[in-house]
Amino acid sequence: MALKLWAEFFEDLQHVRGRSQNTVMAYRRDLELYDEFQATGRELPRFFDFMKSKKLSTRSQARVISSLRTYFRFCEMHGHKSPELRELRPPRIKPNLPKPITLGEFHKLFDACRVEDVHRSARNQLTLLLLFGLGCRVSELCGLDLDDFNATDAWLKVLGKGGKERLVPLSENLLQELKVYIKEVRPHLVKDDTRAILINDRGHRPSRVDVWRWLAAWSARAGFEEPIGPHQFRHGCATALLENGADLRTIQVLLGHSSLQTTQIYTSVTSHKLREEVDKNHPLSGAKNLDDF
Repeated sequence: MALKLWAEFFEDLQHVRGRSQNTVMAYRRDLELYDEFQATGRELPRFFDFMKSKKLSTRSQARVISSLRTYFRFCEMHGHKSPELRELRPPRIKPNLPKPITLGEFHKLFDACRVEDVHRSARNQLTLLLLFGLGCRVSELCGLDLDDFNATDAWLKVLGKGGKERLVPLSENLLQELKVYIKEVRPHLVKDDTRAILINDRGHRPSRVDVWRWLAAWSARAGFEEPIGPHQFRHGCATALLENGADLRTIQVLLGHSSLQTTQIYTSVTSHKLREEVDKNHPLSGAKNLDDF
């Protein structure tokens, strides 16, 4: 590897900044891509053409540039001049509005996840309730332990990005469902000494792949053309809260966003939906024939 301070940078990412293993591996892939480009001997401005030749989307290119800028900033902090830090600028990308799961879609999945085994059915339904009720990331869902559950005060401790903990309150319905699951369902599924709340079909803590696979199967059974992804529950939770009067700061704390700017994208989602409803139903909208007035 030709890049300087390679080992030191990843040591800093993992043990000083506390980045997750998935994040560290993403940085590694991005830096390896840049190292591969350097081996071609081409000038730095050609790096964008190189990324396009690798079929990277604009959003993926922006992520790579962000990783590289973090790395070059680290190098400069340790006394190595890195002109790339000033030359590499991320491409402009148009933010995609998140597609939240609707309540109707949730109910269809909730019905479709039932199987012959009553305990697995209960596990499947609790998985959906936790995703939608907590607005958590799939990695956070898989990491939930029995010790994270406080039945008295009705909250779950969620371990988010960078090892940051947050307490997420539970609705009365979700609280009762979780109590029943832990007492009456989980003992029939678990096969080792794991403290995980959710248990996969092999009796262990589920992986992210397990959850993606479950959702794909339930989506197909529900008749959806495309699988519902775990992040759509997170978007659905935030959007539903915002539409029903929750303020952005509350949603920021609930979802574990480090910046309020990240949370503000949901205002675009609800505004977009509002515009659709106005255009569809208002008598002066483009969908109406003005000759009728």
